[in-house]
Amino acid sequence: MTNPFTPTPADGFAWVTGASSGIGEYVALALAAEGWTVLASARRVDALQDVAARSRGPGRIIPLPLDVTDLQSVRAAVAGALATHGPMALAILNAGTYKPDGARGLDAGDFARTVDINLMGTVNGLDALLPGMIGRGRGHIVIVSSVAGYRGLPRSLSYGATKAALINMAESLKMDVERYGLKTQLVCPGFIKTPLTDKNDFPMPFLMPVEKAAARLVAALKGDGFQITFPRRFTWGLLLLRRLPDALYFLLARRTLR
Repeated sequence: MTNPFTPTPADGFAWVTGASSGIGEYVALALAAEGWTVLASARRVDALQDVAARSRGPGRIIPLPLDVTDLQSVRAAVAGALATHGPMALAILNAGTYKPDGARGLDAGDFARTVDINLMGTVNGLDALLPGMIGRGRGHIVIVSSVAGYRGLPRSLSYGATKAALINMAESLKMDVERYGLKTQLVCPGFIKTPLTDKNDFPMPFLMPVEKAAARLVAALKGDGFQITFPRRFTWGLLLLRRLPDALYFLLARRTLR
């Protein structure tokens, strides 16, 4: 097995999906501040242009608008980026959405939309980038999931299901691609103040400013740890809950989340 490497801006460009707002926006800005050429993707062209205009370098942010649910568009965008900017050294697959849902009023169409963006959007990104990284034997893949994927939570049927799937997929991907020299990391944030969490009408323990969350993520990319999680006071507690027997978990979850 080849030892996975941690890339630098000299190794190629970085690609960030879901870069028009939230964690993706501030990760793109943080990477550019470290000297990366960052291709920033989302559907909203105007928002991407705003993010690019706010970059202060020494790197730069280049808008790469696309819909991650459209596989052919993702393939074409990545192929064009590779032809124009050279090799992709770092990919942060972050695009996602959240709509609270539960048993009452469950809508299969809304559920499918969440799956298309959160799960298949990441799969489409992998489909487009893996051939190039494997061919070079170099690359760093970061999959952004959530602590909501650790165990089932109220009002999170579709969101939690997609995030659990991403965790499992990232674990499998790591074991598969490290033989080619690729590095894989998984990001599982807790509550971060973004437009998605602004929808919540319940208390969010240890809510972290998005700028601080992005700085934590970018700093952790240089390390060898597989899972990146923050804020730790909250996420470590959920990691412990993940290991509890079902009966005890449901008892504590009902009391805590009542």
